[in-house]
Formats: sequence, structure tokens, C-alpha cells
Amino acid sequence: MPKKVDLLLVNALVLTMDEEMRQYEPGAVAVRGNSIAAVGDEAEVRKEYTAAQVMDCGGKVLMPGLVNAHTHVPMTLMRGLADDLRLDVWLQGYMWPVEREFVSPDFVRLGAQLACAEMIRSGVTCFADMYFFEEDVAKAVAEAGMRAVCSQTVLKFPAPDAPAFEDSLAAARDFIQRWKGHELIVPSVAPHAPYTCTPEILRSTAQLAAEFDVPLHTHIAETALEVENMRRENGMPVVPYVKKQGLLEAKVLAAHCVHIDEGEMRTLLHVNAGVAHNPSSNLKLASGFAPVQKMLDAGLNVGIGTDGPASNNDLDMFEEIRLAAFVAKAVSSNPTALPAPQALAMGTRLGARALHLGPVTGSLEAGKRADLILVDLSPLHNSPRFRRDADNAYAQIVYAGKASDVTDVMVNGKWLMTGRKLLTLNEEELVAAAQEYARRIDAFLIEREQSVFSKLVALGGSEEEESFEVQVKVRMDDPAAVEKALGKPGITIVRKKHYHQHDIYFAFADPAQGYVRYREDESVDEKGNILGVRSRLTLIGPAREDGFRHDVLLSRIRYFAPAANSLRFYREYFKPASEIAVDKDRLRWLVSYKDEEFFINLDRVETPDLGWFLEIKSRTWSRRDAEQKAACSSELIRLLGGSLENTVTQDYIEIARGQD
Repeated sequence: MPKKVDLLLVNALVLTMDEEMRQYEPGAVAVRGNSIAAVGDEAEVRKEYTAAQVMDCGGKVLMPGLVNAHTHVPMTLMRGLADDLRLDVWLQGYMWPVEREFVSPDFVRLGAQLACAEMIRSGVTCFADMYFFEEDVAKAVAEAGMRAVCSQTVLKFPAPDAPAFEDSLAAARDFIQRWKGHELIVPSVAPHAPYTCTPEILRSTAQLAAEFDVPLHTHIAETALEVENMRRENGMPVVPYVKKQGLLEAKVLAAHCVHIDEGEMRTLLHVNAGVAHNPSSNLKLASGFAPVQKMLDAGLNVGIGTDGPASNNDLDMFEEIRLAAFVAKAVSSNPTALPAPQALAMGTRLGARALHLGPVTGSLEAGKRADLILVDLSPLHNSPRFRRDADNAYAQIVYAGKASDVTDVMVNGKWLMTGRKLLTLNEEELVAAAQEYARRIDAFLIEREQSVFSKLVALGGSEEEESFEVQVKVRMDDPAAVEKALGKPGITIVRKKHYHQHDIYFAFADPAQGYVRYREDESVDEKGNILGVRSRLTLIGPAREDGFRHDVLLSRIRYFAPAANSLRFYREYFKPASEIAVDKDRLRWLVSYKDEEFFINLDRVETPDLGWFLEIKSRTWSRRDAEQKAACSSELIRLLGGSLENTVTQDYIEIARGQD
């Protein structure tokens, strides 16, 4: 007596993508509820099962849905926002400022819905996401009917959904507790990356993931710079570092892994970590070429991801799988590397395993969820079809297939698209809503780009500062006289420092923008040994606020902060019209004079060769206080052996520019 099921899919080329890579033509799949009841030859399945609904697949390929192993779906709303930039400039100069301004529950919900529509159309049934307000992402994904690992991001600095990492961690715990066991959503935690997380965050997120037995999603060794910094700061590569923090005690999904060696591969294998290879994103951001074939040969479960649509710029897994195969061949100079069947396995079965969802999805096998797609291989771009080689069907899909060839998509036994028509999402409404966000983001960036000050503030991580600086500077013929004079009565030395200062000033076509100064301070001891280096960033106002007697000046420092990024980053981010270097050796004293504090700088300007200068500086928030400090500054100049007749009213940058 035949068994009853809900649906029989017949007359198909069935690619099971199971371990044996079994194919059936004509093949059939029986679906009962949300799961696959049987897969096999059509005649045998029909003999064993009956169904109220029988669907003739018309000779199309019937295969498991594609698995997008790593992405950031709400970033569909930032697609095309900032391209052709280095990763750090792209991320810190554009993505993060826009996220701080716009990311909200509404933003992530719309972005997730837009992404789901795009992925369903391209045959994706399951994906791994990492973003903010992840519970709102999960709600949107569940309503769309897709399967996903949804990972709440945790960072060491404030995020759009949390002022501190403790808040993100608490949100992740709450999210996991309430969503664990959901039929479509696997809640997860995502310490963003080792370089954006403290050891405490890595340990805490790993403990959370292990406590609830959920995946932990993170970025690992994406760029050479990340690896280089890790070695310099911690004396080890990235994978050993995260292992030391206990991260690998969780079920890890490691995105990218572009710059890992074979020892690190073995470490990941021993803990059953999954890897998400993102070829388009790695190429577009010039992150490098992941050693995919070596990882596969080592036995790692390597899936394929699109990464976020702001760095790809689409969610097309057909394109991604094809590119993964091509890149592996080009990098190895071996056309047999990563053949089509293996590439497609990465996009299905191996991807599901990387997400730690192998028992649930990724292949067409009895007992697994009914996550499947129909692919039409008859269009012009995929004709003709050869049957001599059993692997030809894989090659057709990987090397010639398009996302547009997907006609029908089922997840968990429910149709999400039939006959290329979306059933759970309104495409037109989503596109219109997304365009409204684009208009608002455009306006924000256009306003910001007109101001160097706004661009600096947009970087975040530092506080905007408005203050006045009283300063007087004179040329000195006898610098030794200054140190002798500092012992005079009335001058109390609070502390003394010795620096080598390397300044790069960014100048802009519009003088009203002022200068951005990137400074590297080398602190040196009495023997000239470097004790430490710090980098600082200052936006210097273009004009003097006022002047006092004897050319004592009042100027405004508009922004002062640690320079957390490289000189190259700031050069590409600010795009100055010109740059001027000023190097000097500086002796600095903080002194107390007439109950006021002053900085005394004795400078030997070496580049350009300008000679010796004595400079008195003091900060104030009050213009009235500036009057008193201006008078004291003039007195100090005379006490230290300087002459107010030698006053210099220009800053070093202005003197240097005058010599150009």
C-alpha cells in the first residue's frame, strides 16, 4: 500500500548533493509536511508514495536550495553607497558613520526583507547573517519564510543598537533564549572580529554560544593587515589568538579566513569550525585569495557567502559559486582545482555544515527539511545540454547557470516562489521604501562631504572639541638660555617631556576648511631612545580668532583626537589637495606661572630646516581668560630669553608653505 505524502515532485533531474552526489533522471522527491520523505527514481518513488498534489517539473533540475554562508542582509540599503575604496576607508569612513545615523529596527527590517526577496529569486533558501538589531532581522526573515542563522553583533565600541558591548551581549542572550528552537531561525552571537573585540568579549560570547549550544559567527583573518597587526601586538596569528581566548570552544562559523596557514586550518578542523569563503567581497576589497582548495583538502567544511551587499554588491549565489571555482583555478594555476561538483557542494551541503545545520538542510535526503529549488537549464545561455558526462549538470549550473534560471523555491515545505513569482514578499513596495532610504542617506553624505569637520566627526570614536588656544612664538638664537631661565623664581616646572614629532598637514582647495594635522609623537628618553609612539589627529581652524599686543594670537582648535587609523587611511578618506610635512625635535615643559598653566615648547624644526623656536601655549574656554593669559605669555617669553621683536605670527605649516 503506497504511503501518503503532501506533494510529489516528478519528471526532474534530481541532484541530491548528498555525500555520494547521487543523481536521478527522471527523478522524484516526496514531501510530507516540512520534510523530505523520499528521493529517488521517479518510478520507484511513485510506486511507494501517493500525494494529493503532483507537480510535473518539466525536466528542470531539482536540487537543494543554495546556502549563503555569510552576509549582512540589512546592508542591502547601502548597496552602491561607497565603492572602489580600501576596506578600512570603506568601513570606518562610510559604512559605520551611515550605520550610526540610520540603522534602526525599521532599517534592518526593510533591508532584510529586500535581501530575502533577492535571495529567494536567486535560489537561496538558507543564510547566515550578522548585524545589529538581529531580532528584527529574524522576524523579517521568518515572515518571508526563509531559513537563517541570525547572529547578534557584539563590538568593543558603541553600536547602533547598544551603547556598550555589555548591552549587545545582554541582547544576544535574550534573543537566543526566546528564539532557540524556532523552526526557521537559529539565533546566534557574533563577536565581529578579533580586532574589533576585546579578549573579554571573545571569551564572553564563546561562553554564551556554548551555554545555549548555538553557532558563533565571526570574521577571521580577512586582511593581511589584520594578521600583521595581530602578530605585532600579540605575537601570534589570528586563529591561535582566538583559540587562546576560548573562542573555538563554541560552534564557530569563521568568515573569510583569507590569510590562514595550514596549521590554523588544522586547528579549525579539530574544533569542527565552519568557514565561509566570500570570493566577490575579497576580490572587490582586495583582501586576497583564500586558500580554499587547501582548506577543503584538509577536511574543513567550507561554504560560500556573498558577504554584505554593500561590498559585493549583490546576493547572487550562482555568481558567487562560479567565481569561487574560477578564483581557485587562477590562484593555483590549475584548471582542475575546485571542479564544478565540489563548488556546488560548497554552495549547498558544505555550506549547511559550515553553519552547523548539516542534519537539517543542504542536500535532498529523507528526513531533512524540504528546502529545494527548481532550475531551468533550457534558456539560450545554457544550451545545448550534453549527457555524456555525469558531471555535466553540475558544470551547467556552475559555469553557465544564472540566478534568473531559478523558477521555484520551497523552504520548510512551503513555496516561497512559484513560476518566478514571489509569494511572501511585495517586491515593488520594498524597492520603493528602499529608494526613500537612499534619498535620505544621499542627503546626509552630501552635507557631510562638504565639510572636513563633518567628515572627521563622522568617523566616530572621538569627541568633538571646541576650545581656544593662546600662543606666542619667537625665533631663538640661543636655545640653551631657555633651560637655564626655567629655574627663575615664579616659574614652577610641573613636568618635562622630550618628543620627536612628525606632522603631515592636509590642505584643501577651500582654505576655509582649515588643515587636518596627522601627528606621530615619539617620546624619547635622555639618551634618545624611543619610549613610545602615539598618533593624534587635529583639525586646525583656518583663521585666527583675534590678536593681542606683541603678536600673541588666539586661535581655535576645532577637533582633537587620537588617530586610530593609518596615515594612508586619512589620506584616502579626506582626499587633500596637497600635503606638507613638518618634522621637529621638541622639548616641552608644563609650567605654572602666576597660578596659570602654560606649555613651553622649545622646537628645532628640521623639515623644512627652519631653526629654533620658543613657543608658549595655553588653552582656554573663555575669551576673557585669554586676555590674561596673553599678557602672561608675553612675560614668559621675556623671562626665558626671547625677544618679542622676533615674534612669528605664522604656524609652522604656514611658514613651511611660504617656503614652497
